[in-house]
Amino acid sequence: MSFVKIVIDGKEVSAGEGMTILQVAEREGIAIPTLCHSPDLKPIGVCRLCVVEVEGARTLVGSCHTPIAEGMVIQTRSPKVLSVRRATVELLLTEHTGSCVNDVSARNCSLHRLASDLEVGPPRFQVRQPRFYPVEDANPYVRRDLSKCILCRKCVSACAEIAGKQVLSVGYRGFRSKIIVDFDDPLKTEACRDCGVCIDYCPTGALARPTGRDVEGTV
Repeated sequence: MSFVKIVIDGKEVSAGEGMTILQVAEREGIAIPTLCHSPDLKPIGVCRLCVVEVEGARTLVGSCHTPIAEGMVIQTRSPKVLSVRRATVELLLTEHTGSCVNDVSARNCSLHRLASDLEVGPPRFQVRQPRFYPVEDANPYVRRDLSKCILCRKCVSACAEIAGKQVLSVGYRGFRSKIIVDFDDPLKTEACRDCGVCIDYCPTGALARPTGRDVEGTV
């Protein structure tokens, strides 16, 4: 394996060519927040919370899918990076219309934990029509509350890449985007029997087991 030298948060390190910025940061004990990323899944860079500043780059880059290169100088917590992360979390909270205040599983919500870590207060932004969906509990294996969904697509990736079932996908466009089953049908498929992979990877509790148990620790 070839190795390259980079500077990350003022520290010069050597890492294997092809490693992502996020992988190097984690190896060095540098915490970079993520919502859509999991080491078990292919990186898709949807949530944009893992952005970092790379010297010479025109914009911030997603650390989960950007490979390191020789001489790269990276800042993971610059004022610009922290400002963008806080704004991103604030926007996600604006659309996160689930009843989390009364939900016992809210303590497991990664979005709420990130808001606390980044000291993000109540959203300043106004939404004319908040995204609200009725709870779907017709399926005996998965309970869906899409009002809590932040469209991170981890459930879609986990269903396809780990379970190999491809039950879920993203439908519609723009503000109307949502995670759908087939042609936006109710989730009633027997393919979900004894699975629950999508539940384990959901970071916000939008997916849960219908028994009423707390959502398991997210991946």
